[in-house]
Amino acid sequence: MKRRTLIQQISLLTVAFASISRAASAAPFPIKKTQEQWRELVSPAAFQVLFEESTEPAGSSPLNAEKRAGTFVCTACSLPLFSSAHKYESGTGWPSFWKPLEAAVGTKTDFKLIFPRTEYHCARCGGHQGHLFSDGPKPTGKRYCNNGVALAFVPEGQALPALRS
Repeated sequence: MKRRTLIQQISLLTVAFASISRAASAAPFPIKKTQEQWRELVSPAAFQVLFEESTEPAGSSPLNAEKRAGTFVCTACSLPLFSSAHKYESGTGWPSFWKPLEAAVGTKTDFKLIFPRTEYHCARCGGHQGHLFSDGPKPTGKRYCNNGVALAFVPEGQALPALRS
């Protein structure tokens, strides 16, 4: 088989797997907005990550160094996603957590790099947060590697923002 044909077939398979993954995981989310409505509510960088499943550059988020007690919420809809008690330094350059809050995130399989990865998103608005890996600390062994631009931090003692509708 020619190299060009092989590359074309791999590309087609990648697109097919991605389509199957999206269709299989298309879950209805409680909050529904158009792309334009989300663009009006979040920064361009947050929109790219949350709704186009982009990834911010490693080391670019100030939240990676956030050490205070508090809660990390979805930038798009303000759903609390992670407690600071579950944050740890993974050395990856992205804020990492070993456990999300109860019912805060959902997952789907992502084939963007050809091999399957587990992507996770906000359970309320569907905004892409990051990827889940099995190289985290005890007790879960999980690493929720999050894009900082997809999160907002609320220090302990401050009121959580109202959920966007």
